[in-house]
Amino acid sequence: MNNKISRWRIFSTDWNALTFYQRFESSVAFALTFLVMLVVSVALFRLFVDVIGGLVFDALNPLDHEIFQQVFGEIMTLLIALEFNHTLQYVVTREQSVIQTKVVLLIALLALARKFIVLDLGKTSADILLALAAVTLVLGVTYWLIRERDDRLVETNSSKSGNQIPR
Repeated sequence: MNNKISRWRIFSTDWNALTFYQRFESSVAFALTFLVMLVVSVALFRLFVDVIGGLVFDALNPLDHEIFQQVFGEIMTLLIALEFNHTLQYVVTREQSVIQTKVVLLIALLALARKFIVLDLGKTSADILLALAAVTLVLGVTYWLIRERDDRLVETNSSKSGNQIPR
């Protein structure tokens, strides 16, 4: 908590040093963060009410496969929104000037994981499954390549400075 407070203090102190566009970018990211926060709050409340109400009134059978998929699909949607919001906070506090590609790839992989959770294999054609598998493979390989490149850059920089990072 203290870390977040200190980041906001640094951000407010540095606001005057920012260019017009940097201020604009931070303001847009802050507005998006606030909107996503509202959406997540409402979705969490509705999920909570639906699940608790369904369990109490015996209208929700958690052992029913379709209900299970629906509930966990909604939970995954909330997790994706939270991760997206977390990413936006980096832009608001100017820790990163742009959203990082690795994070976007991870969010896309989360979205695909959600899709696989809610997917009804009995109603899904083979070409759709093949397409989803191909997209998952491409995103995974792309993430791996970017991570490998970043790891090599860190190793190169640490060897130049004489510091070795343990693996």
